Amino acid sequence: MSKQMKTPMIQQYLKIKAEYKDAFLFFRLGDFYELFFEDAVKAAKELEITLTARGKGEDRIPMCGVPHHSCAGYISKLIDKGYKVAICEQTEDPAQAKGVVKREVVQLITPGTVMDGAAIQEKENNYLLSLSAFEEDRYGLAAVDLTTGELKVTSFYDGFTSVLHEAASYNPKEIVVASSFAEEKREQFSSLMNVTFSEEDDTALPGEMRELVDSLQDEELAVTVIRLLHYLYRTKKRSLDHIQSAVYYYAGDYMKLDVHSKRNLELTETIREKKKHGSLLWLLDETVTAMGGRLLKQWIERPLLDAKKIEERHTLVGDLIDRFFEREELKDQLRDVYDLERLAGKVAFGTVNARDLIQLKRSLARVPAIFDTALQLGSPYASRLVNEVDRCGPLRELLEASLQDDPPVSVTEGDMIKDGYNEQLDIYRDAMKNGRTWIAALEKNEREQTGIRSLKIGFNKVFGYYIEVTRSNLASLPDGRYERKQTLANAERFITPELKEKEALILEAEEKSGKLEYEIFLDLRKQVAVYISKLQELAKVLSTLDCLQSFAEVSEANHYVKPVMNTTGTVDIKDGRHPVVEKVIDQGEYVPNDISLDESREMLLITGPNMAGKSTYMRQLALCAVMAQCGCYVPADEAVLPVFDQIFTRIGAADDLAQGQSTFMVEMMETRHAVTRATDRSLILLDEIGRGTSTYDGMALAQAIMEYIHEHIGAKTLFSTHYHELTRLEAELPKLKNVHVSAAEEDGDVVFLHKVIDGAADRSYGIYVARLAQLPDQLITRANVILKELESGDLRGDQEQVLVTSGASEEHAGAEHEPGQLTLFDPGIIPESGKEADRRGKLAGAEIEAVKALKNLDTLHMTPFEAIQTLHELQKKLRN
Repeated sequence: MSKQMKTPMIQQYLKIKAEYKDAFLFFRLGDFYELFFEDAVKAAKELEITLTARGKGEDRIPMCGVPHHSCAGYISKLIDKGYKVAICEQTEDPAQAKGVVKREVVQLITPGTVMDGAAIQEKENNYLLSLSAFEEDRYGLAAVDLTTGELKVTSFYDGFTSVLHEAASYNPKEIVVASSFAEEKREQFSSLMNVTFSEEDDTALPGEMRELVDSLQDEELAVTVIRLLHYLYRTKKRSLDHIQSAVYYYAGDYMKLDVHSKRNLELTETIREKKKHGSLLWLLDETVTAMGGRLLKQWIERPLLDAKKIEERHTLVGDLIDRFFEREELKDQLRDVYDLERLAGKVAFGTVNARDLIQLKRSLARVPAIFDTALQLGSPYASRLVNEVDRCGPLRELLEASLQDDPPVSVTEGDMIKDGYNEQLDIYRDAMKNGRTWIAALEKNEREQTGIRSLKIGFNKVFGYYIEVTRSNLASLPDGRYERKQTLANAERFITPELKEKEALILEAEEKSGKLEYEIFLDLRKQVAVYISKLQELAKVLSTLDCLQSFAEVSEANHYVKPVMNTTGTVDIKDGRHPVVEKVIDQGEYVPNDISLDESREMLLITGPNMAGKSTYMRQLALCAVMAQCGCYVPADEAVLPVFDQIFTRIGAADDLAQGQSTFMVEMMETRHAVTRATDRSLILLDEIGRGTSTYDGMALAQAIMEYIHEHIGAKTLFSTHYHELTRLEAELPKLKNVHVSAAEEDGDVVFLHKVIDGAADRSYGIYVARLAQLPDQLITRANVILKELESGDLRGDQEQVLVTSGASEEHAGAEHEPGQLTLFDPGIIPESGKEADRRGKLAGAEIEAVKALKNLDTLHMTPFEAIQTLHELQKKLRN
């Protein structure tokens, strides 16, 4: 062992570090937090600070450090990256220490337990989760936001997949599990989200935790909560009185939205940039309080299933829309309300200062006016909200009587408490005030007696009060009474017996005043802590009003309509819009669309060209459903909607190479999740299923999936495809209807009309899309040539040459074609001979004649009967 390793300080460091192996140990040495060994090497890299060393040669120990007064930024940076930080402080006065100064960890900061700093977003929760696995595939999940005190718990009996998706909805940074929690399950979490795992095995129930789990009937759920609480007490090492009693919720009480659906629908963040801007949350967020913003995000991620509660929200939103002046007044009043939930957390945590309490006082002062405005709306729901909560009037009066209006940030500087609140404090303040008045009078008197106009009385912490006279005036001082205290370059400083006596009185009053004021503030904080639970309940009501005024604001501004909710499963949307797309483009350019689904029309098979708006059309229905069940109006002229229990989406894909999964595998796994969990009350959106494999495989799978949903699930389904051959299923599946996104040709170019109409599309316009993507002109020209050859069946020339040039034998040429090839059931692509070739040649000729006939039709001037008759004749020729 090197000499450095043997020093008492390093031995102390190693002993403490052994208890916090998974955290950076910030070890306090004087004015710095120091890190040693591997901690130092890793921290220097992550924080981009200088790596130094203690000792040389074999004694060399890597070290780095950060100033204690600016450590918050460094700690936040590590927390953001998923690390933990243990703060180790000196716990005794170095002047009184015998040997090495005692030190101990006073706080462990982790991604899920951080209380402030850059990691905490104003309008977002910071959840810490606890998971427990029990026998028979049962699980418990508890979630706490340490900044607000919110504590929830739920259970699962249908497998680990449900646990994964529910946990992901909290977007946790950290999950607490038992040390025995299976590694493969941890890996499943890591594949879905960036999360830190922490271990806690203590599940004993101490007395101080009992009241937090008293409401839970299930012992296993109580264990899940207790595991979480033990971890919090162990890491934070301070009061957690703001933690609310655990509230059990049943996940089935809310619309289920799995991770993929939330991502595909861009509910709270965009897919590509992972930003709020461009998401549904961005569109709907006109909240004016931080706690309202957090509640809105929760509502969007957990839409309601209770039709009565949905209707209550819709009705109050309607009242707010109808009462413009009351709504504006309510919004203005809410703007003056600070974050009551997090203020209550700071009170319990012991970090609240006088300025925080002033914010609390000002917030409480707005409550009566807010509630009066809410009552003016005449809504029974609003009346129930405001009448069932304590307005915390006595607390506001206490803060009004005790605190200065503009106190300092520090709680040890004094000048926080109002005059008249504490008699002894007033006595000290009077002594200080009179003492300073006496000092001013003494200065004036000494100038008059000595005739020295520049004489002044000053003060510093080393010498106390003094009389300062310049060297040129020293001769004017009287003999005997002035005692020299300090000599400066151009002046001398003196004291007198009278000044010394008064100084003692003033300094004693200042010292005792500071200590007393701090004690008064600590007592005040205790009195405020009694109101924590009432403040949390009040915060829920205010944030609810904020969310609903936000819905009203957005609904009126964008001309949304109140949805009519039904129990028959009917969807009838007139001129519906995708709310976000409509917002980001010129509203005059957006093309609205109808959507109609009922018992006889449960599935829509959507065809049409790329970029025409199929995915937008599908998402539009899902977003309307989410908005309606959150309590918001929806973007349409009329809307009739059912209460969907779940929404499944499979729109777009990306290779998950890190997990060894191809696009097609991801597609199939997400589809499996939908078809195995959906009910007849669900909504399923499937976009181009089967495109990730060969043509025949993909088409077969797509058809089988549609048939399965149609026959065995009965969920409302929107299924888009480029396999036009699947449109024949309309004749085979009675509840499936074809619709397509229309397009028109003008002067050789395609105009996407973005209008969804009944019937199947006749072509995909893929080459036109390629031209819009600005592929090389030579490539586009060649593609058109090949397309014409495919349509005419004349492939004996260039197509055979392509097969030969690519090294394809006749055996390979007859194999299934891969995605991207222009070889979908077209005659003549596969070299043939004999009767089969003759049959395909005749078929191709008939199709060409039919296409020519269709191109020459003047559909704009035909009656519906003439159009049907013409189509019937063409179809008859093809069949023959």
